Amino acid sequence: MKRWMLIAIVMLSLLPLSSFAEWNKEWTGHKKISINAQGVTEAASQVPVVVRLHSGNFDFTAVNVDGSDLRFVAADDKTELKYFIEKFDAVNELAIVWVMLPSIKAEDKDAHFYAYYGNEKATSSTSDAKVINAAGTVANFHFAEKSLFQDDSATALQPGGEITVQKAGLIGESAVFAAKPLVISVNPALKVSAGAGYSWSAWIKPASLPQKAELYSQKESVSFKIEDQKLSLNVGGSNITGGDLKAAVWQHVAFTLAGGKANIYVDGVQVGSGEVPGVDAESDIKIGDGYTGEMDELQIANVARSLGWMKLATSSQGVESALIKVSEAEAGEGGEEGGEPNYLAILINSLTIDAKVVIGILAVMFAISAWVMFKKAMLVSKTDKDNKKFLARFQKTNEADLLTLDKNASYPNSTLYKLYTAGLREIKKREHEGQKLSLSGASMDAIKAAIDADLVRETQKQNAGMVLLTIAISGGPFLGLLGTVVGVMITFAAIAAAGDVNVNAIAPGIAAALLATVAGLAVAIPALFGYNYLASRIKNITIAMQIFVDEFVTRTAELFGKE
Repeated sequence: MKRWMLIAIVMLSLLPLSSFAEWNKEWTGHKKISINAQGVTEAASQVPVVVRLHSGNFDFTAVNVDGSDLRFVAADDKTELKYFIEKFDAVNELAIVWVMLPSIKAEDKDAHFYAYYGNEKATSSTSDAKVINAAGTVANFHFAEKSLFQDDSATALQPGGEITVQKAGLIGESAVFAAKPLVISVNPALKVSAGAGYSWSAWIKPASLPQKAELYSQKESVSFKIEDQKLSLNVGGSNITGGDLKAAVWQHVAFTLAGGKANIYVDGVQVGSGEVPGVDAESDIKIGDGYTGEMDELQIANVARSLGWMKLATSSQGVESALIKVSEAEAGEGGEEGGEPNYLAILINSLTIDAKVVIGILAVMFAISAWVMFKKAMLVSKTDKDNKKFLARFQKTNEADLLTLDKNASYPNSTLYKLYTAGLREIKKREHEGQKLSLSGASMDAIKAAIDADLVRETQKQNAGMVLLTIAISGGPFLGLLGTVVGVMITFAAIAAAGDVNVNAIAPGIAAALLATVAGLAVAIPALFGYNYLASRIKNITIAMQIFVDEFVTRTAELFGKE
């Protein structure tokens, strides 16, 4: 018996887990962040990746205003990952977070990790700029607006120079060079040693090309230049060239030294390689001497980064990043149900304040126009029904009964009956006891005038509220267009201020702004159909009243007029 129990326990332990356990119940929300490793041919370890959060993939209303409750957890839903929040703007709903991934395997089809949020008690962030540095990093400049010259590596360099900040940079802010270099004082950590590994990398956006500039130089030993439109690496007198640069476009450029060999990379692709002599260089370093343009994410390492590492850095950090995708957690992952994304919810969450106000006004207009259409439809329907009943009785009546149709009559919604009672009221005024009713021409004119007055009042009653439909028809689309235009303006202004030009950050805001125009059309189109339908029904009722007035007055004149 015990033997079978033991076997059963072992078999159960070998079964795959159907779902992950939630990392921490105190965090109420989380997202799955997929890593698109299909194009990765070489595994890499200690890879800092950029996670861009925006209104299209993240609910900023569910996180602390400073992002202090944001946490990142590995695919096992247990291991916390190190991260650094470079920018968190809850107002404009944009955030840039660096996450250190222990490794990325080549062609991994299910690589992912999680972002947790939604814990008001977590008021202290664990974000740290130094923990997202890969092994060997001796200099790391993010060029943030408030810390333009800050080195976030353990070396803590203190450079100097005349660079300025560009708020709308590649990743948050970036540095702007105007031909004057950033100077880093001599430091043992930055020494280039013969036979040892060395890497320099940065994102650059040249203002114009061709130009001649030194992106990196350490005396006359190592120099990495832009020669017209190509890159040139000079090490100990040996020169390697390669790579075509583009003006006004962000490109990742890098060089590595290791074992007497040098490599040049552009956007994660090796564009130049060659043998170089071993050199020892320890001096001040100049960055961007003669360079005009922007620069971001400058890194120096005392190891030679691999080709795989360069590719991952490029695909993770670029404007059109294809490596990282934020989505809802699927069923069984972290205890959260998945499925197709709720696009409508994404649009609503991305609405700007002005669009919400406009859509709110349009919602009120829609409710009013719907109520008017309902009430008018009921009114014309009842009016038509009672008019048909009364008209059938009127047309069958004879001379003796013409002035007695009000006896036992019940036509509460008949406009024809109301016109009849108006004429009957005027006729009764002219009756004299014991005398035969005899109406003069002036009396007939007075009776017709009284009936015509009631006809106008009944027509006004039938048309009452129809102006609200015309307002909805003409005003709805313009209000919606106003919400869209202002929403698009705000979206672009927020993108420019935050410095994130990723299309994924722009698209939700623009799509949400267009929702205002859709709302305007949704108000106008039903109102247009309803107005045309009701207007035709009311016109028929009005024509029927006019015909009845003529018929009633004529018959009365024939029967009771003076000869």
